[in-house]
Amino acid sequence: MGILSGKSTRAARNGLHRVPVWLPPALLTLAVTGTGLSSAQLWRDELATWSAATRSPGDLARLAGTIDAATGPYYLLMHGWLAIVGDSTVALRAPTALAMAVAAGLLAVLAARLVDGRTGLFAGLLFAVLPSTSRYGQEARPYALATMLAVLATLLLVAALRRPGWPRWAGYAAAVAALGLTHLVALTLLAAHALVVLIAWWRGAATAGVAGTAAAGVAGTAAAGAGDARDGDRPDRRAWRWVVALLPAALLVGPLLVEAGTQRSRQLDWVDPARLDDLTALPGGVAQSSVVGGLLVGLATLGAARLGRRALLPVSAVLLPVLLLFAAGTVVPLWVPRYLVFVVPFACLLAGAALAGVAAPAALAVVVLAGLLGLPDQAALRRTHEWPRSAPVDYAGAARVIAEGQRPGDAVVYSPRQSWLFLDLGIGYHLDDRPRDVLVTEDETRRGDLWAAECLQPAQCLAGTPRVWLVVAGRQAAPLAAVPGAKGDALRADFTVARVWQRPGLTVALLTSRPDR
Repeated sequence: MGILSGKSTRAARNGLHRVPVWLPPALLTLAVTGTGLSSAQLWRDELATWSAATRSPGDLARLAGTIDAATGPYYLLMHGWLAIVGDSTVALRAPTALAMAVAAGLLAVLAARLVDGRTGLFAGLLFAVLPSTSRYGQEARPYALATMLAVLATLLLVAALRRPGWPRWAGYAAAVAALGLTHLVALTLLAAHALVVLIAWWRGAATAGVAGTAAAGVAGTAAAGAGDARDGDRPDRRAWRWVVALLPAALLVGPLLVEAGTQRSRQLDWVDPARLDDLTALPGGVAQSSVVGGLLVGLATLGAARLGRRALLPVSAVLLPVLLLFAAGTVVPLWVPRYLVFVVPFACLLAGAALAGVAAPAALAVVVLAGLLGLPDQAALRRTHEWPRSAPVDYAGAARVIAEGQRPGDAVVYSPRQSWLFLDLGIGYHLDDRPRDVLVTEDETRRGDLWAAECLQPAQCLAGTPRVWLVVAGRQAAPLAAVPGAKGDALRADFTVARVWQRPGLTVALLTSRPDR
């Protein structure tokens, strides 16, 4: 029996070794991000995605010329996707859930290439249970895709540096171009790539930390040498080949960057200048949990110390984008923690190296601990994507109120209209047969904008309307009094409040025309 038991144990262990290192992290990430994928309502940024992606390509081009050019390629991608699968909440978020799963698998492969398989496995599993992986894997925005492409580009860079050849550099060039088209800020990762390429050109791949594990070092060096001989390449050509590989990205992303720069004041008018204390809050921001972010930083620090020079690439991939965005954010409004989500896998790689230095049960226990510590945030982000999470906005609830009480001839008015809350989009997403938007003179699609244009003479536009559904931001005891300007004056002059409904983050009031009107 003892012999059979020993054979069974060895067989099971050998079976586990035959499992690709990327598979467990990818499956776990897909399971975690897929859980409650449609639980939280679309929040304001996702409503912008829905509005843009459901327009024609021509209308999208006009939108990019007015606002949100930086996200234009993502909107075009989502336009094609939604044309096939529809615009349900699951359909909108499915691409990002898949992207995060792929990112976890690629992270495991990258860590295995740079360090070993244990590091890859633990790095990928840790990434899977982070609240940020669920948060941005359940959001119809480009950050998950950028995270996936950041890891892919780095993995392809390592392959090209080890075995230089134009096919590998072409793959890297395509990944970098896609990364820039998906998320401009993610191109700060190229600073880390430049540092590694420079050191590899100057002192060799081993000094740059991309020569592989000690066990595979001889084989990796031999393979690199064989690749050099076969392709007619020399190590000192890697630097200029890297520069050439950036040209497609420069040609594709350059015009986008220029256009986005002209829109910065309008697109990022809500962003404050970066301050030093923002750096201390960053781990909690990108991890979507202060305690899990602190744990990740601690593990990553230990992993960097354990790896030595092999830590150069992941450490620089974390620090250089952060420092570059922070420096830029002190001058122009750019400092938004979620813009740096793409650095999280590289922190997980370092943390995975720390976990690989202990027994597997202890390492798995730490992964489980990280998951447990993040459970409150995991639950909260599945209730709402708004921030703070104690202030959700119930667009669906407000839409149900209107749907249950509307009559033919009713109209709807939103206050404020020009707001990042996108009250009209939120109601419109949840209410197909909605009342006439009586004050609109030109909708957002025709304007090539995210906001519609309203009537300059509200009293004239409201004339003859018997009932108005008023949707106001926030919980308002006196919703009519909360409407400013000429719009508020016209409503107060010609209508009275018949009933008020309070919903989280919103107030809905039914207004009826005055008898003496």
